[in-house]
Amino acid sequence: MSGYTVPSREDDPVHTVRTIGRLSQMLIELRDEYVARPRPETLAQIEQRLDDLLQLRETLRERAEAAAHKDDRPAT
Repeated sequence: MSGYTVPSREDDPVHTVRTIGRLSQMLIELRDEYVARPRPETLAQIEQRLDDLLQLRETLRERAEAAAHKDDRPAT
């Protein structure tokens, strides 16, 4: 995969998908950290990232729906 990406609008679902990917990677790293050294602080961070993912799921739904409606509009 190339390091070059095509610019997109901030309300494009692509931005949300990228953020979901970054949070997923953070969860994997937190999992590894917790397995190596179980600490309540790490569990709290895991829970916070899961809450963030739930919020992003709703954002993704909204942006995907808006993008679908935009695609349905006739060109001017």
